[in-house]
Amino acid sequence: MLPKFFLDSCDPAQTKEMIATVGKIDGQTTNPTLLVKNPEVQRFVAGGKRIKESDLLTIYKEAIVEIAHLTDGAVSVEVYADWHTTTQQMLTQAEEMFGWAPHVYMKFPTIPAGLRAAHEFTSRGGRVNMTLVFDQLQAAAVYSATRNTHAPAFVSPFVGRWDDRGYQGVDLVKNIVAMYRDFDAQLPAGESRVKPHHVEVLAASVRTMDHFYASIAYGADIITAPLTTFQKWVAEGRKEPEAFAPSNDTLKPLEYQKLTYTTEFQTYKINDDKEALLAQGLKKFADDWNGVVER
Repeated sequence: MLPKFFLDSCDPAQTKEMIATVGKIDGQTTNPTLLVKNPEVQRFVAGGKRIKESDLLTIYKEAIVEIAHLTDGAVSVEVYADWHTTTQQMLTQAEEMFGWAPHVYMKFPTIPAGLRAAHEFTSRGGRVNMTLVFDQLQAAAVYSATRNTHAPAFVSPFVGRWDDRGYQGVDLVKNIVAMYRDFDAQLPAGESRVKPHHVEVLAASVRTMDHFYASIAYGADIITAPLTTFQKWVAEGRKEPEAFAPSNDTLKPLEYQKLTYTTEFQTYKINDDKEALLAQGLKKFADDWNGVVER
């Protein structure tokens, strides 16, 4: 069975092309880097000009509204955040962006402030997609932090960044899927509103067809990828692999960690290696945003 297919783009023209090429689109993911690539933003900043933050947000909102008209599925909108952004600052942004269109999912970074924001936001009835996930500890914290969610939460493991470090990044998808199944079995009877499979695994940072096919074989609920990836999938005959053997056997495996479910999401600590990856990811998004904004 195929997972849901989300387009990773902030350009509504690509949404239309995805529908025309693949025949369906189940949702869409956006982020600050993709927003900066939006043609409207590119026209605005042509010649080295900068854009007022309010104008950038207007372009973002208009793109989300148009995308939402093209798909009935979830559309992820990301808050601006760096290591210094507070939980309240994230929530303030989220409360505004959440009303931009139906079926919006707010993307919070999976750092302590972002996890607190997700816990509060889902408790109020909001929908979240937790991004910049690089290991099982973060995914475990997401499972716990969103235990009162009224709609399925998403967790977005970034597989490509691990390949850059010499590891099989798709193992992260496999490990989180297995861990969540284990957590579902550990849920105590009668725990308030927690339902098995309340977090869906959304494979992100999909750069290669290996990533794409492995995510299918490993049981990802959703795959988000650029339009070119889906076009290649169609060109290759829309394969639906039930097993996966990596073409690059020089990459080291990411070993599975046996973790215990707890309602205290703060107990899942960030380790140094993950912090480096998180810092890199946060800096990239923040730099792309700040690189076009007039200060």
